[in-house]
Formats: sequence, structure tokens, C-alpha cells
Amino acid sequence: MLEIYVSTDVETDGPVAGKHSMLSIGSAAYMADKSLLSTFFANLETLPEFVADAGTAAWWATQPEAWAACRQNLEHPREAMTRYLTWLKALPGRPVFVAYPAAFDFPFVYWYLTQYAGENPFGYSVIDIKTYAMAVLRKPYRACGKKSMPSDWFGPVGHTHVALDDALEQGSLFCNMLRANLGFPAP
Repeated sequence: MLEIYVSTDVETDGPVAGKHSMLSIGSAAYMADKSLLSTFFANLETLPEFVADAGTAAWWATQPEAWAACRQNLEHPREAMTRYLTWLKALPGRPVFVAYPAAFDFPFVYWYLTQYAGENPFGYSVIDIKTYAMAVLRKPYRACGKKSMPSDWFGPVGHTHVALDDALEQGSLFCNMLRANLGFPAP
């Protein structure tokens, strides 16, 4: 069965899944050849039993456009994650979670999927883009930030802190890395 690379970005009100709320989720489903199959986006209501992290709230104050974007058209997490699960299951292959950094985004998605949709179709199939860069570039992990990556790995979409924008940016980056590593032809 085909692998579908689901580039995902979340915005949150704190650093810890199960303690802080996920504010929005954006995912872009890519084939290895960089064909974009479809996207998913949702802004979520905060969970009343959780309290926003003060440091994260201070950071959000510096990002008013992104904050406004993630507070529009709010859905209850159960509605959003049920829609997300349906979207994932409709993909024409097995989903592989891709993020930058996966150690931040995946715990939120895992917690919200299991809590509100009852299952996590990713299992533990997760790729961290920076770790993949480490393997492709053959450099130590901390020497593999975006500034050290080749410019031709990046597309025209910038990092906006709007979940779907960032998922598209990161998905394009990952597919360009796949192409460089595995010798796929350029699209």
C-alpha cells in the first residue's frame, strides 16, 4: 500500500499535549513525488479544563495576524478530530505523519485523535524533518536547521504560524528532501 506523507502543523496555547489546548491543525497530504493530494484545516475551541501557558501567550501577542487566523470559525475538538480522522482514512494509502519538529506536533495530534476521535491511524509512523535532514546532509542534528539546508529544498510558501500554511511549507520541504535523497525527478 502507498505511503502518504501527511505534513502537519499545529498551533497551541502551551507546550504540553494533555495539559494545553491545540488551537489549530493543518495537514497537507503528499505523495513522494510531491503531488499534493488534499489538505485539512481546523481551528479548535480551547479546552476549559486547561490553562494557557504564560510564555506561549506572550509569544502569541507578538503574532497578531496568526493569532486572529487561529481564532476564527472554531470547532469543538470532537467535531474537528472526527472530521480529521475521516479525512485521513479517505487518503489512498497509509498515512505517515511528517512535521518540523515532530516531537512537538505529534503528541498533540496523537492525544487529540485518541481523546476525541477514538483512534490514531498514524500509529507511530512519524518522520521528523530535521532528523531526516541530518541523514541526508550527513551532519550532526544541531547543524541541520533550516538555515543550513540547501535553498532549492524550499518553496515559495513562507512560515506564517498559520497551521495549514506551515503544513504546506513543510510538506514541500520534505518532498524536496526525498527527491534529493532518493533521486526522484523534479516535478
